[in-house]
Amino acid sequence: MKRWISVALIGSLLAGCQFIGTDRGDTAPPEIEDLGAPAPGVPERAERQVAFPEGEYAKLEKNGNAVLTGQLFVTTPSGQTVYGANETVSVAPATTYTAEAAEAALAGKVLEKQDPRAQEYTHYAKTDDRGYFKVTGLPSGVFYVGGRVSVPGGKRYVIIDQVRLSSGETAKITLDR
Repeated sequence: MKRWISVALIGSLLAGCQFIGTDRGDTAPPEIEDLGAPAPGVPERAERQVAFPEGEYAKLEKNGNAVLTGQLFVTTPSGQTVYGANETVSVAPATTYTAEAAEAALAGKVLEKQDPRAQEYTHYAKTDDRGYFKVTGLPSGVFYVGGRVSVPGGKRYVIIDQVRLSSGETAKITLDR
């Protein structure tokens, strides 16, 4: 259950940000583009009810010396492994602001775009052709780690997990489904 809540949260975060494209390097945020009205079958956007919690974010560090490595992939029902090649992995702090996104995702909704100040605390990495990634400069704390994988046939899976990092730690995570 905890994993699915995390999946819903990051899915909502990723969908709410609507990031696409990663042409600006391994640690730069992905380009954000407003895609307008949702396509058929895509959940409607919902208005955020929780304002950006400036005080909560003010207590967080933006950078640190922790490192997170991992791999992003999906195993299809037929047993094929599809790697999240050249995808963006995001690492966002767990906050009350992101909790609202999780609740909305569990209700089948996508929240409107996040406040740009939240993006200042989110770190990004681009995966290689086998879905491996490395995120450096992370502060200590609890984070949601998420990425997307496209499988043949056009379906995209949002995969997320949660990780707690200590100062100076190097942790490993597998984002799989």
